[in-house]
Amino acid sequence: MITTQRMLCANQQMLLQTFPVFAQEPPLLVDWLPWNHTFGGSHNVGIVLYNGGSLYIDDGKPPPQLFAETLRNLKEISPTAYLTVPKGWEELVTALEVDGDLRERFFARVKLFFFAGAGLSQAVWDRLEQVSIAHCGERIRIMAGLGMTETSPCCTFTTGPLSVAGYVGLPAPGCEVKLVPVDGKLEARYRGPHVMPRYWRSAQQTETAFDEDGFYRSGDALRLADPQDPQLGLMFYGRIAEDFKLPSGVFVSVGPMRARVILQGAPYIHDVVVVGPDREKLGLLIFPRLAECRELAGLNALASVDEVLACAAVRDWLEQLLTTLNEQATGSASRLDWACLLVEAPSIDSGEITDKGSINQRAVSQGRAEKIDALYAGCDPCLVSAQH
Repeated sequence: MITTQRMLCANQQMLLQTFPVFAQEPPLLVDWLPWNHTFGGSHNVGIVLYNGGSLYIDDGKPPPQLFAETLRNLKEISPTAYLTVPKGWEELVTALEVDGDLRERFFARVKLFFFAGAGLSQAVWDRLEQVSIAHCGERIRIMAGLGMTETSPCCTFTTGPLSVAGYVGLPAPGCEVKLVPVDGKLEARYRGPHVMPRYWRSAQQTETAFDEDGFYRSGDALRLADPQDPQLGLMFYGRIAEDFKLPSGVFVSVGPMRARVILQGAPYIHDVVVVGPDREKLGLLIFPRLAECRELAGLNALASVDEVLACAAVRDWLEQLLTTLNEQATGSASRLDWACLLVEAPSIDSGEITDKGSINQRAVSQGRAEKIDALYAGCDPCLVSAQH
């Protein structure tokens, strides 16, 4: 795709009009996000350049084994705003809850929290607000945006009145948002000075990327937070492209299902992959939170991961979770046949974790195809079947 100076400047002006705090004090960022991704490059580096601020490059990353370096850096530098992906916030809030020295440094100047790249769970959102109120005596606004590289990147900001997980807010200044019915959902389409003119040397791809009115087809599904009051803004409703059909022709909405499983399974689920393309029934590959599962199992630190996940208490919890989810199901597109707690964590090297720290659903399904076959065949020891 083509990124122009006009796009970048337009989007930075959108950001400044949305967050005037950047003009009141030069922003100071401590940031690990790679510059070849639009969140770290166009967005965060752009904020510093456009507003005359300072950027400290963090050589840590959100995965637990690399996050200690981020914590060390945040004990040296107090940012005015902190911007990262949900996984980064998840690790940071856990550290803030127990480390007084980190709290003193981190909250010394910070005025704004921001996340993008994936949805922040309500549990992490609530914990972050609680630790902010306990230390600062007031809530620090948690903001988010929705966009992509082709829109340099932001199209919506959470400037509306809601403050909940999944909320993506209202159109950014200068951005038009059109919602178009596609396969039972509403696809978000964008038009404005921040949207790319075309794909590089790809006329056919460009033609299919824009609709007849010149709006860019994002592939993101959105819904109104309240259909009776559109001014409240928009909620993220998954990716249309990650959805799939069952052999019966029924569409499975993966994004909402993932969110429901993670919310219902808190605090024991880190993330989940919905399995089912070309299958008669749906299954779940679950990446567990091992510390919480270990506590549920009542086992000490010497117990292996296999022992923790095979414990009767953990398997009983998972069976009950399936029962609860199926009680809420409305048909074959939301009814689950089985679930499995994965012993092996998602692999960065295999592409199961993106650079933004989110789970790549397709890569997990492809890389663990043999395990999925065994689960559907009923011959995997990690299988927990739903009660019918």
